[in-house]
Amino acid sequence: MKRVARRLALRQADLDGAVCAVPDEIAEVLRHSDPVTVVLEHRVQGITPTRQVFETALRQDPGWQVSGVVWPHDLRPGVLVTVSWQAAKDEIAVRTVVLDEPMRIDGAAYFHEYDPAVVTREFDPGRSNRGQVLHAIRRLGRVFEDGSAVFAESELAARCGLGRGTRGTFLLRNAVEQLIREGYVTRVPGSVDPAGHPSYPAVDGEEPAEMLFYAPLVEPAPHPGDDGTERRDHWVNGFVRKLPAGSQPSERQLALHRQAVENEQIDAVPLTPGYTFVKKHHRNG
Repeated sequence: MKRVARRLALRQADLDGAVCAVPDEIAEVLRHSDPVTVVLEHRVQGITPTRQVFETALRQDPGWQVSGVVWPHDLRPGVLVTVSWQAAKDEIAVRTVVLDEPMRIDGAAYFHEYDPAVVTREFDPGRSNRGQVLHAIRRLGRVFEDGSAVFAESELAARCGLGRGTRGTFLLRNAVEQLIREGYVTRVPGSVDPAGHPSYPAVDGEEPAEMLFYAPLVEPAPHPGDDGTERRDHWVNGFVRKLPAGSQPSERQLALHRQAVENEQIDAVPLTPGYTFVKKHHRNG
């Protein structure tokens, strides 16, 4: 075995714990080595090349990993790293791959290739009411390869932690409507199987259920050096957003889109089928 390489997505626990997962094939070769050399090659914000060397040890917790890896500050959960080993160097190499253009996913800047599904699962929306609802949809719902997710709306009361009774119902309703207004989620018809797992589109033979569909807002990010400071509490200009498969914008959204074009708030480009318009709004976080 001359060389082994695997691509892995970083989790928040990896970044917080300064650890990196190691494929079993590499661990089997190095499990008796002490120390193990790890070389991290990375371009900070996709530009400045860096090379860090760590002397560490393999451990199982429960899978194989190395500890003491100081991850660069610009890495976020979901970023892909290639973990490799080759006999000629006898070290674990960890490398990121720069995106052609930096991207924002729901306002968070990504400079390196990433796994959309892991980004959705690992995102921390905070402890606000809307954040707890979004957390349930993204962490507990069914997540697709493109990072979109669905969750049965009827299950939210039991899973999002806003409480029961009249007050809980009120808080939940307001949080859901805020997320819809901000363009984070859309109501769609779906179904659940006997075990309660959601499906979208609906599957014949399953129980029909109203779903909340989340689709990440992916847009170009400012290049490093631009005035691209992330703001937690700010106004968001109107934007076009992808709808779930089979859905179309409402007459109200079409009218808002026409109005935004007339007021020169957005470019005069017709709405593509399968997309909707989210008007300018205030966003917390």
